[in-house]
Amino acid sequence: MMDSLLDPNEPLEAQHERLLKITAALMNRVEQDTDGAGQAYAQFERAVILEDQVRQRTLELEAALDLLNRSNAQLAEASREADAARADLSNAIETVREGFALFNEHDAMVMCNSRFGLKLKDIRPRLVPGLSFGEYVGLVSRSRYLALSSPEHRADWAERRLKRHGDSYVMFNVELADDHWLQVSEHRTPNGGTVILQTDITDVIRIGREERDKLLDQQARMVRATLEHLNQGVAIFDQGARLVGWNTRFTDLLGLAPSRVIMGAGFDGMTEELRERFTISDEAQLRQLETWRNGGKATGPLSFELSGPDRLSLDTFARKLPDGGFVVSLTDVTAIREAARALTVANETLEHRVTERTLELEDAVEAAERANSSKSRFVAAASHDLLQPLSAAKLFLASATDHDPNPLVDKARRALESVEVIIDALLDISKLDSGSEVFDIRAVPLSEILRQLAEEFTPLAAQKGLELRVVPSTAVVRSDPAYLRRILQNLIGNAIRYTREGRVLIGARRMGSALRMEVWDTGCGIAEEDQELIFQEFQRLDARASASEGLGLGLAIVERACARLGHPLGLWSVPGRGSGFFVSLPASDAADPRVSAKADASRVSTAWRLKDKGLIVLLVEDDVDLRRAMMMLLGKWDVSVLEAESAEAAIDLLEEIEIVPDAVLVDYQLGQGADGIALTRTLKARYGPIPSCVLSANRSPELRQQCAEAGLPLISKPIDAARLESFLLSSLGDAT
Repeated sequence: MMDSLLDPNEPLEAQHERLLKITAALMNRVEQDTDGAGQAYAQFERAVILEDQVRQRTLELEAALDLLNRSNAQLAEASREADAARADLSNAIETVREGFALFNEHDAMVMCNSRFGLKLKDIRPRLVPGLSFGEYVGLVSRSRYLALSSPEHRADWAERRLKRHGDSYVMFNVELADDHWLQVSEHRTPNGGTVILQTDITDVIRIGREERDKLLDQQARMVRATLEHLNQGVAIFDQGARLVGWNTRFTDLLGLAPSRVIMGAGFDGMTEELRERFTISDEAQLRQLETWRNGGKATGPLSFELSGPDRLSLDTFARKLPDGGFVVSLTDVTAIREAARALTVANETLEHRVTERTLELEDAVEAAERANSSKSRFVAAASHDLLQPLSAAKLFLASATDHDPNPLVDKARRALESVEVIIDALLDISKLDSGSEVFDIRAVPLSEILRQLAEEFTPLAAQKGLELRVVPSTAVVRSDPAYLRRILQNLIGNAIRYTREGRVLIGARRMGSALRMEVWDTGCGIAEEDQELIFQEFQRLDARASASEGLGLGLAIVERACARLGHPLGLWSVPGRGSGFFVSLPASDAADPRVSAKADASRVSTAWRLKDKGLIVLLVEDDVDLRRAMMMLLGKWDVSVLEAESAEAAIDLLEEIEIVPDAVLVDYQLGQGADGIALTRTLKARYGPIPSCVLSANRSPELRQQCAEAGLPLISKPIDAARLESFLLSSLGDAT
């Protein structure tokens, strides 16, 4: 009941005063009560107990009141400190040079400084604590100091601003009226609040704008200078087809009035003047260019030509710019067009001149071919004239050394043999260069050629103290046997000539479907810079070598013969270590049946002797010295000689003495249109088959073919005594 009589919300003083009143009322009621003494005493006891309770509650209330007084004192102190802190925070915020505002986690403004929204004077008074962030953005978007042109733009700006508020970090620039700028940045607090800073960047923007303007002015001057430097005329139009840039060359080429070429001049006026003064090569291209002035879609660069007075030709090129404008350039191609016209005129006469020059060239080629043919004939004729006395000299020397060997005669014989080798080389080079040589390509077994070469060069190598090793081979290749032997002869001879000690190795190596002939030596070697030189005529690396050792024609013949035969020629050499020459030959499955194993005609036969055989030989030779030398040699062999200087004299002689000779030696060129082959046919018709041999300095394949068809052996001049003896010995065993 006591609790219901008291209101806990009342101050303690009021509660204490109420308790005193209740106690007095109770005491008064006890004193006035007229009931019995016992009832009065009971009431007194209750009053005493109640007084104790009141006193106890009074003490508690006093203690509570004291605690409340102390709490109120502490609260007042805390409030004073909070007010001081809030004042300090406000003072600190005021010292910040930027506009500052704090929104709590519920996006309600807590506080802001006086600089916040200072530039937005129409909304500054409404920026107070409790303002929501959305209301703040709405106030700013509607401010007349915000540089936005229309309500739609302001609504869009507010929408974008609220959307960016959700980002963790926001920074952007705001343009205000009177060319002022603010940089606005948002920062999140740990409890989810927002701090907004507003920084006045007007000076920065203006300085940047000034620097940009300076840079643009400088760039404009550079562009202007560049345009003026160009040899082309250039004009730049903006997206409204207004002239914004050009160079002097543009106006000079078009011949436009200065009043027409000014900043902002329209493109239409220029095109009208162009049509009046120029002929346009492609009107459709110009019309397409005119559509660009209305923002037409670019279809790619445009190009056409303007033809003006005095044969002026301007190549016009136009291209759309990214900003919607376009640029037009003019190139003066008058000189090019004039050159083209001149070239056309020149071409009209050039064909006639080319035809004339072609005919002249054909005549020159024919003359060169005739000269080359004449050279070949001259070399052959000169060689024939040289070989005649050479052959006579060799035969004289052969007869002089039959019974009385003489060192001087041997030296003379070797000298003549060197001359013969040189003449043969010159003839070979002449035939290879002229292209007149006809090759006899067939299957050739290497065994016989290698055996002959071994027999030929082994004595020469032994004389120099060299080891000559020829590796036998059973391979068969396709080549001209005579030229293949000549190629290998030259390579082996060179190897022996330029090797002072060691050995020379010759062999064949299988290389897939081909065969490679290799000649290795341990000679002086060839420097890399000299490896091209050695294949030229009359080039020898050993300057001390004498003419008897060759004139540097061997490798020239090898190089030409390999080229004509299609046999690749290779070389490896290291100075001081030696050299290797390689000739690649196509392999063949089987040997040609014409190739036999019979002894080479150049080897001297020892199976027969001519003495005491009573051999009678008819010698028909128009060269007196050669005829005399052969008669002397044959006389030493105990051979009776019937001599004649012509075919007619030979026939008359045989008819006069009525003797049929055992053998006939006849020169091929007998003068007055006669030849030895025809004479052998005449003798055969009159006297039957007689062993006959043709003697000639002519080494052409045609003559060899004629002799082969007639079944006649051919001995080339200068005549080799051993081959002559071999023929005469064979005639003794085959008189038919």
